[in-house]
Amino acid sequence: MKASPEHQRILLDVADIDRRISQAEHARTKPVQAARISELVSIRQDQLRELTALTGVRDDARIELTRLEADVKLVEQRRARDTERLATATNAKEAQALESELDSLARRQSSLEDTELDVMGRVEEADAAVAAQQALLDATTAEGSALTAQAKADVAAATELGAQLARDRAAITEVLPAPLLADYARRAGNSAGAALLTAGTCEGCRIVLPSTDLNSIRRAADDEVVSCPECGCILVRTDESTRTDESGR
Repeated sequence: MKASPEHQRILLDVADIDRRISQAEHARTKPVQAARISELVSIRQDQLRELTALTGVRDDARIELTRLEADVKLVEQRRARDTERLATATNAKEAQALESELDSLARRQSSLEDTELDVMGRVEEADAAVAAQQALLDATTAEGSALTAQAKADVAAATELGAQLARDRAAITEVLPAPLLADYARRAGNSAGAALLTAGTCEGCRIVLPSTDLNSIRRAADDEVVSCPECGCILVRTDESTRTDESGR
């Protein structure tokens, strides 16, 4: 294929833009925050399950405490009632029965209050555990929200950059012959598409070309489109392209 040296050099700009478009597309579809956000989603689910379990334990303890408080109140009411009845009792047998019931109620109240204190401690511990777990969940949520917001901003920026680069590409490729651009596009599927040949080295694959290939390139006309024998990209040549020794010969 034939193409002017000027058009071949433009391919270097096209290749650079395509590289940046690829980077922008990667940033748009796979923001750097994505992995951490995904990790945080999993962490948050685990933390939420743990919070639900801890909340259940706390709620059960609160229900038990409420029941105990009601039982203590009921015993206190019965003791107050029996005390009033004992104060007005005239029958010795009835008074003895009331005294016996008061003793039983006192023991019952003492036992309930001991259990109540134990459950109150469990409620305090459960409250602290729930609060600590909620704090962990809040921190995870806050980090996730911040990263998500940053990812959205980065995606928007990458989208705009990609669009601008696409416009730039369209502008500079207008002057290129369609066959040359098509040939570049075909090669770009498997290589850089086009790269500078510098001191016998393909800048696309960083391979130093064998002397036989360099000799063939030296003999090629300036408007001849030559290829890298290693990666297949179009080699754009300058005066220094095939000079490989320190003296420049």
